[in-house]
Order: sequence, then C-alpha cells, then structure tokens
Amino acid sequence: MDIKQLEVFVAVAKHKSFSKAARELFLTQPTVSSHIQNLEMELHTVLLNRSNKTITITDSGKLLYNHAIVILNDCKKALYDIKEYSGKIEGSIHMVCSSIPEAFILPDFLNKFCYKYPNINFTVNHCDSNLVIPEILSERATFGIVGSKTKHSHVDYYDLIDDELVLICPKGTNIENTDGFIDKSKLKDLIYIMRKEGSGTRNLILKTLQSVGINIYSLNTRAIVESNEAIIEMVKSGLGCSFVSKVSVQDMINRNEIDHYYIKDLKFVRNFYFLFSKKKIFTPTENKFLEFFKEYYGITLLDDDLK
Repeated sequence: MDIKQLEVFVAVAKHKSFSKAARELFLTQPTVSSHIQNLEMELHTVLLNRSNKTITITDSGKLLYNHAIVILNDCKKALYDIKEYSGKIEGSIHMVCSSIPEAFILPDFLNKFCYKYPNINFTVNHCDSNLVIPEILSERATFGIVGSKTKHSHVDYYDLIDDELVLICPKGTNIENTDGFIDKSKLKDLIYIMRKEGSGTRNLILKTLQSVGINIYSLNTRAIVESNEAIIEMVKSGLGCSFVSKVSVQDMINRNEIDHYYIKDLKFVRNFYFLFSKKKIFTPTENKFLEFFKEYYGITLLDDDLK
C-alpha cells in the first residue's frame, strides 16, 4: 500500500466516480482502476461496490477512508512544514459558493489572500445553496459560502456579511412609488424573471412574500433562470422584473441603467454564511486560509474549529 493508491482511493470515494477521480488527479481512468484493484488485492477486501452505475463504499472502504484522510493530511503537513521552513508556503484549497458570494464577495478576498500567499492556488466551484452541504461533507470542497442556512449537525456556520434584495425593473417602468417604496399590492401587476428553486435568493423571496400572504407561484412569472447575471441582463433588456441582491446591481443603479424599488413594510434581508465540516481535519494550508479569512471578516471561531 502506497501513498498514490490511498490518494486515488480517496478521490474515487469522494466523487463516487472513477472518471472524475482521474480528472482530479490527472491520471487515465485505467490507471485509477488499476490502483484500486491493486489496493483491494493487497488488503484482501472489497473497498468499492461497482455493481450498479453508482459507486458505493463498503464498510471496509469506510474504515480505510478515515485512516487514509489522516495519512494523506499528515503527508501534506510534512511537506508544508518543510516548505515553510525554507520560506515557501504553498498548497491547494477547494471551495464551493452560491452565485452572489462567488461573484461579489470572494474575488476581493482572494486577491488580498493571494497577494500574501502567492503559491496557494484555489478551485472554486459554483452550486446552489442547498447543494453546498453535500459538497462539504463529502470533502469535495473544504469551505463554502452561501446565502441561506440549512441546519446540519456536522456543519459549522458563521455569519459573514448582510445582504439585501431589491426589486429591479427595466428603465422607465415608472411604478407608482413614494421615495422608491412601492405598495406590495403592486407586485401582482408586474411580470417576473425568477431564480430557479434551490437558490438562496429564491428561498428568501418565497419566505418574505409568504410572511404577508403572497404566494410566489401566484405572480406572473415569464422565466425561471439559473444565473443571477442572466436575470439582470434580461431585466435590463425589458423582459421583466426581478428581486436580486443589491450588491450585484449597485454599479448599474449608480449608472442609472435600471429602475429599482423597495417594498413598503417588507425587508428582503439575509446573511451570507461561511461554513465547513466539523469532522474535517484541516491541512496546514487550509488552516492558514481559515486564520486569514476570520481575521479579514472579523469572524470569531472557537479554538476547537481550528484543530
């Protein structure tokens, strides 16, 4: 049993896919299969069930996986300590974000972090808020930033920054308003472009409107769209109106390219959250990132969370 075999096994177990593991490790799929077969022969046990299209981990595989994570992290720590001793801090960090954090929160932070640690690189994947937890728990990603909170006993959430949604409309819509505030009764007269189900933005819209007896499904919705950027462009072109994060359209508002409104007696306010698995054993590089992140945003983490 060698380190490469363990690395391949962990990658297959995380992705539940030989092909995805091969892409991550820059190996061919036959090479990945060969490593797994040799490891199983050496240990005289089956680590992965391959009988169905979906790969599952056997009980023996789960046992090895826990040990393999510790072994690989120890190897990474050894390399990190040696490189740190020689004055070079490097490594890789995997993150997952919903659309607004990915586009409007993370870039500025990463720019400052990479200025201080230029040899640390990142993989940042996008997915809806409700899909971030599976990515974190499967260790396909170490850290996440999302716009909605789903309680889970194995995940720690920390408040990051506040966000506010505004109603944006094509320029010249001219809805009856008082200092930019419109009555909620006017909402039924508009045509909407909505985010798809699962996004933190849509969840906030749904809950806020429900609180005043408005069913989101009763509104005249012309399109359901995945991308926040696409929605903004559709509104700008005159296709309809939408509720979007104010931070994502502030520049357009400043340039007077779209109309925007608030709703009387309604506040579309949420937090963005930073999260990670309680079970995750951080590498030194990940710890360095976590320390910088909490200092940058003023987040207070318990000492246990850094172990």
